[in-house]
Amino acid sequence: MTITRRAALGAALAAPALTAPAQAQAPGLPDRPVRLVLGFPGGTGPDLVARLLVDGLREALPAGLVVDNRPGAAGALAAQEVARAAPDGTTLLLGDVSQLAMAPATYARLPYDPLRDFAPVGEVAAIDFALVAPASLPTPDLTAWRGWAAGRRPVFLGTFGAGTPGHFAAALLAREWGLAAEAVHFRATGDAMTALLNGEVQGMFGTVALVAPHVRAGRLRALMTTGPARIAVLPEVPAAAEAGLPALSIEAWFALVAPAGTPAPLLAAWEAAVRRAMEAPALRARLAEAGFRPTARGAAPFAAMWREEAQRWAQVVRATGFQALE
Repeated sequence: MTITRRAALGAALAAPALTAPAQAQAPGLPDRPVRLVLGFPGGTGPDLVARLLVDGLREALPAGLVVDNRPGAAGALAAQEVARAAPDGTTLLLGDVSQLAMAPATYARLPYDPLRDFAPVGEVAAIDFALVAPASLPTPDLTAWRGWAAGRRPVFLGTFGAGTPGHFAAALLAREWGLAAEAVHFRATGDAMTALLNGEVQGMFGTVALVAPHVRAGRLRALMTTGPARIAVLPEVPAAAEAGLPALSIEAWFALVAPAGTPAPLLAAWEAAVRRAMEAPALRARLAEAGFRPTARGAAPFAAMWREEAQRWAQVVRATGFQALE
């Protein structure tokens, strides 16, 4: 799930490092350099989350902590690498809902098993999606867009790839409203956004971080967000539940996991360090500015949520009739 926002995120990524609480080498953490592997390229929303987290943890790891961007295969390359890494706390994955919860239901031959091959450290942040349409359409709000889309045969809905949250959100919307919708899958975020802005597709579910700048600039109209309630970044836009679409209450979440077999004391040390880093007001403020919700959910509650999400997405995938990718 790529959530690129190049211009706006570029400034955030170039900003000075966060000021983390002063601390020496955190007890129990590795005294060797650590890699935080990420299945997304630089300049994306997940990359911003990773780099803010690294800044917050830097003083706890004097030996070094770096983001290692390994995009490809919808994040599967990065996940597979971490799944096969030594369980010594020096290689971690900042994974997302696609890699950790959706992938088993969307890929027939996944080179890793999320719940088997990873140990939870904790959730870091989450972000809602927004249904957006080109400003050129005569649809100022969700009701108008629904009426307009109902008369289209078909209405084209863009996605950032088959088997992604945006794809399933579009499928659920079409099912809930009985739309004759056709998904148009794009490999590159830029291509999808260009097609949307040009009116080649008439709707798309994109993360708030991606679409909000275009909405503020008047190039897109935000019709609905997918969280349980309205959000500060787009306060005038109704949430899915408010719009009578509770099935569309979905989000992208990002969590830190380690290779399975990592010793429990080491996992506990990482969990404590991440929780402390996430308490920094500057980190939380910058995540919020980009449209993310800082969550800092600990290992145990995250593990429970993770299992529930895996089951939920398996049901969603089956309900949409999606055929697993090779």
